[in-house]
Amino acid sequence: MRRARTIDWVPHAVLLIGIAIIAFPVYVTVVASTLTTPEIVYGPMSLLPGPHGPENYVQALSEGNAKTSGVGVGRMLLNTLVVALAIAVGKIAISIISAYAVVFFNFPGRMAFFWLIFLTLMLPVEVRIVPTYAVVAGLGLVDTYAGLAVPLIASATATLLFRQFFLTIPDEMVEAAKVDGAGPMRFFKDVVLPLSRTNIAALFVILFIYGWNQYLWPLLVTNDAEMTTIVIGIRRMLGNGDAQTEWSIVMATTVLALLPPVAIVILMQRWFVKGLVETEK
Repeated sequence: MRRARTIDWVPHAVLLIGIAIIAFPVYVTVVASTLTTPEIVYGPMSLLPGPHGPENYVQALSEGNAKTSGVGVGRMLLNTLVVALAIAVGKIAISIISAYAVVFFNFPGRMAFFWLIFLTLMLPVEVRIVPTYAVVAGLGLVDTYAGLAVPLIASATATLLFRQFFLTIPDEMVEAAKVDGAGPMRFFKDVVLPLSRTNIAALFVILFIYGWNQYLWPLLVTNDAEMTTIVIGIRRMLGNGDAQTEWSIVMATTVLALLPPVAIVILMQRWFVKGLVETEK
């Protein structure tokens, strides 16, 4: 019995150690956001919060620092939120409709179209970034929300996941809907969408964080400081060469950048886990 109890504690100990390793840098970041830059750089930094947190966060939200051309973090967060929501909602909308068409409609070349969609997994935006930028620039979408979001909306992965789920819907349910006089759109709205709620929630969390963390494409397609996203803003705050970095503002900005993704994960945690582990539909 003692041996069994000891073995039961091993996974908990490993989890606690992993949490400590992950949480400690986040804690240091939060503490640093309440100190001044000299306190962070020139002395052994205190591991207790300081008194300068409010002023650091107010300055970050309203002004940023000298390297962000006076654009505050509030504007960067708004830009990133709009782009992340557009990418997540757009990917889900396009993917669920394309998967529905592939599974429930019989038309010539149905599987050929599906495999063409699937093959786009080998063409991420990093591979096609030059022609994609040329198209976006030609359409005049540089420094716009559409230019930031639209090229990242198509998703073969989400289409594949929805297709695999739709294949588990019994044929009897489809036939029953036809007997009741439900057309394709009503069947999609009244049957498929309610059954897909957990999958949609899980994908929304993943795709929102994917859009929130974008770096390369926003760096290329934005020139106006007012369209800067939060990841690009943090990188610009770090500066280059001998330019002094205002670490207190950088840390406050980093904490602010963490809050929306963390909030999304916490608010949708139950649906997210259910969508990943649920097997009985």
